[in-house]
Amino acid sequence: MFPEPPTPGPPSPDTPPDSSRISHGPVPPWALATIVLVSGLLLFSCCFCLYRKRCRRRTGKKSQAQAQVHLQEVKGLGQSYIDKVQPEVEELEPAPSVPGQQVADKHELGRLQYSLDYDFQSGQLLVGILQAEGLAALDLGGSSDPYVLVYLLPDKRRRYETKVHRQTLNPHFGETFAFKVPYVELGGRVLVMAVYDFDRFSRNDAIGEVRIPMSSVDLGRPVQAWRELQAAPREEEKLGDICFSLRYVPTAGKLTVIVLEAKNLKKMDVGGLSDPYVKVHLLQGGKKVRKKKTTIKKNTLNPYYNEAFSFEVPCDQVQVSSDLPFSKNPDPS
Repeated sequence: MFPEPPTPGPPSPDTPPDSSRISHGPVPPWALATIVLVSGLLLFSCCFCLYRKRCRRRTGKKSQAQAQVHLQEVKGLGQSYIDKVQPEVEELEPAPSVPGQQVADKHELGRLQYSLDYDFQSGQLLVGILQAEGLAALDLGGSSDPYVLVYLLPDKRRRYETKVHRQTLNPHFGETFAFKVPYVELGGRVLVMAVYDFDRFSRNDAIGEVRIPMSSVDLGRPVQAWRELQAAPREEEKLGDICFSLRYVPTAGKLTVIVLEAKNLKKMDVGGLSDPYVKVHLLQGGKKVRKKKTTIKKNTLNPYYNEAFSFEVPCDQVQVSSDLPFSKNPDPS
């Protein structure tokens, strides 16, 4: 009653094949070549990257090593220059002094050669000023006109001067001066040898000086030595000295002023001299009530006057103040 199931037969060629029944065939050659080529390229790229990375590391290390080497060379070169320019202190030796060589250091003033001897028979100290070298140049032309002033402290009144040597920093003096001093008093004296630069139209400039305490010198035999000049102490400008006398007679109410002389006045003229005179003022209550003046002495720094002036002053008003100015031109009043 029921129909019979169909008998399975061979598949029709028009029927699509079942996927479970498909069989894998051989790989084509071109596909295999493509796969090998791509794999080779990938492997080559990896190897090339690793090689470049390793080369960069080697180059960096080499450059750092070269930089360190160059830095060490620069340090060594700098140290060699320092050693050449600034040697060790232990290697420095004072240069020997050459006679006649001028002093290179501007702070040095030069040096002086002198001699000392004492004549026990005459009781005189003989001071020889022999020569100087390397003196400081105080003139505009790079030279000086030196001379030496010699005296024994504390007595400044007895002074000796050498001749002036023109335009030289290495003068040869060869002069000797004698100071009559008892030997027992010589230990308390100080010998001063001061070197000056002579200036015709202004004040002479001090170059330097040598001070020798005589208590430190053995005068049992002649002494000859060199000494470095030291800076001379600055002295106040001296205008000169004047000698005068005052006399007052109370019974007559008369004041007499005598102007005797003056010495070592300041140079005021271009020629190195002055034409000095003296003014005498009588003050009362701070006001000038009387004034008189001496005659003018021409072309001298040591004028001699010996002139007397009289003023009438009561006893209860005696208060004398002397104003003694020096001028190169007379006061017309």
